[in-house]
Amino acid sequence: MTYQDLQMDWLKCFVAVVDAGSLSAAAPQVHRSQSAVSMQLKKLEAALECQLLLRGPRQHQLTPEGQTLLGYARRMLDLHAETQAAFHGKELTGRIRLGVPDDYAATYLTPALKRFAPYHGKVEIELNCEQSTSLIPRIERGDLDLALVSRDSRKGAFLFYEPMVWVGSPQFEVWRRDPLPIAVYESTSLAKHNAINTLALQGRRYRVVYNSSSLAGQIAAVESGLAIAVLTQCSVPAHLEILGSDHGLGPLAPMEVTVIRSQASKGAEAVDRLYEVLVKTLRITGAS
Repeated sequence: MTYQDLQMDWLKCFVAVVDAGSLSAAAPQVHRSQSAVSMQLKKLEAALECQLLLRGPRQHQLTPEGQTLLGYARRMLDLHAETQAAFHGKELTGRIRLGVPDDYAATYLTPALKRFAPYHGKVEIELNCEQSTSLIPRIERGDLDLALVSRDSRKGAFLFYEPMVWVGSPQFEVWRRDPLPIAVYESTSLAKHNAINTLALQGRRYRVVYNSSSLAGQIAAVESGLAIAVLTQCSVPAHLEILGSDHGLGPLAPMEVTVIRSQASKGAEAVDRLYEVLVKTLRITGAS
């Protein structure tokens, strides 16, 4: 049986709609009109003989067949881009000084680097894992080129909201104590301010019993039964318990996660490319 070949333009439109969430948002990304994007999707569905997207009034949702195609489509488009770069692109070299907090590294940095590394193997990446409050000044001084951070101002390109959660050990049930023992990051930490403000609004008595600038230190305090802590949801180990209203703890404001770059790095092609990959990848990953 002969099947119709899949066209790259069809796949580009399909991935753009998935990433953007709607036809209208995807159209500028692929430099087509909304009706043209719709037509490309219809051709793709006709070729595969299945429905790929459920078209809602505001958001498009993937069907099971669409989920299956998405992985193949991304790989085909990546291979197409790699082929184009091999024949027409300039091979990037250089060193990128990249900063990221511990809690974002595995969950959010890994998928971005997986998209960057296969095509730019001659670029050296120097990774610095510190808290956002340390990384932002280093970007401003030019000590780092790029950083993925929780922002405390309007600086950087917004990527997504990261939920913040109370975390405790079910073995010790520290949340029942009065005053409540808490572990906190350094004094300028947004997570610390978030925790204290929430407790103050509740009128809940608390006592800071542990200070650590590292994620490992915060987790150690919780695991040992010394305190509860406020962590990013992506960093909570499976053996610890996320706490909430049932434990007498109020909701926490989420973090705004952004990518920022130094003024000194503007125009550096390797930094430009990784910046683009971070924005493209994490605006998708963080929102899912």
